[in-house]
Amino acid sequence: MTNTQRLRLVRAGLGCVVLLGVGAVVAWGGEAPAGTEHPLLAIMQSELELSMQKLEGPDGSKPYFIQYAVTDDTDAYVAAALGSIFYDVENHGRVLDVDVRCGDYTLDNTHQIRGGGYGGDYGSGGGTAALPLNDDPVGTRQAIWLRTDEAFKSAVKRLAQVKANVKVKVEEEDPSPDFSQEAPAVHVGPWVTQAYDRSAWAEKVRKYSRPFRAHPQIYDSNVTLMGSVSNRLAVTSEGGRLQFGRGFWRIGIQASTIADDGMELWLYDSFDAASPDRLPGDEEVLQAVDKIIQELLALRAAPIVEPYTGPAILQNRATGVFFHEIFGHRIEGHRQKDVEEGQTYAKKLGQEILPTFLTVVDDPSQRQFKGRDLNGFYEFDDECVPGQPARLVENGVLKTFLMSRCPTRGILKSNGHGRREPGASVVARQGNLIVESTKQVPFAQLRQMLIDECKKQNKEYGLLFTDISGGFTITGRYMPQAFKVVPLIVYRVYADGRPDELVRGVDIVGTPLTSFSKILCTGDDPDIFNGTCGAESGSVPVSAVAPSILVEQIEVEKKEKAQDRPPILPAPIAEESKAPAKQP
Repeated sequence: MTNTQRLRLVRAGLGCVVLLGVGAVVAWGGEAPAGTEHPLLAIMQSELELSMQKLEGPDGSKPYFIQYAVTDDTDAYVAAALGSIFYDVENHGRVLDVDVRCGDYTLDNTHQIRGGGYGGDYGSGGGTAALPLNDDPVGTRQAIWLRTDEAFKSAVKRLAQVKANVKVKVEEEDPSPDFSQEAPAVHVGPWVTQAYDRSAWAEKVRKYSRPFRAHPQIYDSNVTLMGSVSNRLAVTSEGGRLQFGRGFWRIGIQASTIADDGMELWLYDSFDAASPDRLPGDEEVLQAVDKIIQELLALRAAPIVEPYTGPAILQNRATGVFFHEIFGHRIEGHRQKDVEEGQTYAKKLGQEILPTFLTVVDDPSQRQFKGRDLNGFYEFDDECVPGQPARLVENGVLKTFLMSRCPTRGILKSNGHGRREPGASVVARQGNLIVESTKQVPFAQLRQMLIDECKKQNKEYGLLFTDISGGFTITGRYMPQAFKVVPLIVYRVYADGRPDELVRGVDIVGTPLTSFSKILCTGDDPDIFNGTCGAESGSVPVSAVAPSILVEQIEVEKKEKAQDRPPILPAPIAEESKAPAKQP
């Protein structure tokens, strides 16, 4: 993956953008006062009732469930490189998702068609319809009517395919119903509005990006401010009626270079908050910029690590990514039902799957951890079920799965984890994954335990992973049940007391059941990783909270390496790198 591709992934989820003239203070939203219903809700409800009463296919098929969901997003994106703004845009969009189910709660058109290829049709969705931004009733009804007609016709056709598939295939291992029956949620919250000073933020990102100008060996860098205010409206044929919203703001710092041997090196750091006033001040951001500069320059000169197996520590944020990628995706409910999935833990309810000192909870209702905003917070999931804690593992024992309204393995109710980005189909997803431990020691003691484990295994050194960017895990049966996570900062910790040594060029690989059995102890230092996760139902915001962990054995392999040499000519900024930068 190139640095450009990585940056696109970092920016994923921002939405389309259009140019907007320079303004002073921008306030978003405002269509409805706090706590009162947006006029769109009444239009949606009226069209829903009409559709439930009148829709009928040629064969007599009728919908048994319809949900209309509207996502109203206002997004901002300001980016600067080397002290200059190169992107300053804002966009307001409103889209409609229509979910139509034909059949009944036991068997409907969403049922997996076996033999149809990996993925079980999850994530196909039906696309979205754009809605007027001025609440025009006629234009809104027109869009809802047309999108509902398309969704209903598709549901009727697919239900016939489902019924035929059931008749010609072997008996299903998991006979759970296709849709759970839940109490309808009714909640009308305030229409969220947030303001920020565009010109002030443009000056901030210029200031934050300027220090890179003094380092010609850093070939590409930028600092971004991304902001989004999202308001959600939903009505269901079961009586659900929702209005709620939230803000999401991020300062992102990215830099990359190429080592003399051709290896691409990049680092990224970010600050996330639920509103612009909760983002950090200049001093904290500039410290993070300086840290990235120093670490990236040190990485250029760091030695490459050879493939290795042995003891290691994953520092807190790295642990969070590790658990998200390797564990979290494997306990998503729909994967236990999909016959194309590996179903790693499908039949392990009530069994010990992690060390007994570990407990794992996913709680999207938790807004903050130690005063810091959690990206994975939400009030209601995308099936109108309240976000709620799911105690997945208690004292090492698997208790439940992350559940949408798709029942599985005797778990017939949702626990509020049905999620998607607009236009995709809902599946079970993570929110705020929280790892807790009863076997904790201070980090210094954990580090000494790593050294002791190296001596026990007769290893010259162990590895310390202080930051991980992300990774991927293979959950389908068509390939090995394996994972890869991508470290950014790795140190050798020598058993003989030599200073720790920064190294580069490795990825962590392995299989989940083996990896989790090797966890020996944890630190007492839980920290947050905020990010965005992409899977079958698109990109959704997530968080992971975890302490540092000591593992008895971890495996690393060589990272993919480009073969291009660094740039031939010196960077233009080299001419001014020895002098103070001038204000443009």
